[in-house]
Amino acid sequence: MRISIGLMREKDKNAGLALKGTLAAFAAYGMWGFFPLFWKQMVSVESFQILAHRMLWASLFCVMLMAVKGRLPEILQVVKSRKKLFTLMLSAIMVTINWGLYIWAVNSGRVTESALGYYINPLFSVALGVLFFGEKADLWTKMAVSVAAAGIIGAAIAYGSVPWVSLFLAFSFAVYGALKKRLGLEPLLGLTVETLMAVPFILIYLVARHAAGAGSFLNSGALVTFLLVFSGFVTAIPLLFFAFAANSIRLQEMGFVQYVSPTCQLFLGVVVFGEKLTPALIVAFIGVIFAVLLYIFSRMKASQEVLALKARD
Repeated sequence: MRISIGLMREKDKNAGLALKGTLAAFAAYGMWGFFPLFWKQMVSVESFQILAHRMLWASLFCVMLMAVKGRLPEILQVVKSRKKLFTLMLSAIMVTINWGLYIWAVNSGRVTESALGYYINPLFSVALGVLFFGEKADLWTKMAVSVAAAGIIGAAIAYGSVPWVSLFLAFSFAVYGALKKRLGLEPLLGLTVETLMAVPFILIYLVARHAAGAGSFLNSGALVTFLLVFSGFVTAIPLLFFAFAANSIRLQEMGFVQYVSPTCQLFLGVVVFGEKLTPALIVAFIGVIFAVLLYIFSRMKASQEVLALKARD
């Protein structure tokens, strides 16, 4: 009897964690979906400068949170572990590539291409989940991935070349999510160490730009200066939600929840920023969105089957 109660409590605990993880994933991707509105306010600033300030202020924000919680010694513990530090270095590289490319894409009028990249992301997430975490992909998932892949291949054919911006955005963020899951660190701690590792390089770059008279901080108006500082806050919050979700739910589930973000980006790109969808992008979006609908249908069907089995028991 006690064993049964213990098992029930454990199931409830796991279910509660999964629910919180799912909500955290939706919160993260929802915020990211509207990021173009924020980055567009700094279109006059060099993309790499925005990236540098984004990482600098995010690191300071995270360190302040760690200090308030009395957790600064934990940073030293992570640094002492070569294995953890190496993995964090890799994740820092991946997220830096992703952030930089995304900012450049948005401020170069390629919001729809960035949206396509984050629609593609689950292809890599599913593959990484199967390869490195032993997650099983059922027939429906394989079909969804195949349909999405067909859409991307069709887009490449229609476009006449591979959509590199979209693919690099998808790949870099999928690898980042996989590394975070493998590491399994508490979200705030992981993000703090990641961003701190980049600070020395960031400071050298920013000092050099200011010395050359090209620095935007304090030189491009009060609004731009405020937005550069605030970029650290808006960067850290969704990443903390994302890191929590990555440690709480399956990587495949993370991959498909992420469609909240590119859907918002696609809307902003076409409706708000007036970008035109090329035939190649239309082909890609049709294939990928159909794959999403297929996957959602399969998950609903699977849930109904589970409920039916429980009802029989």
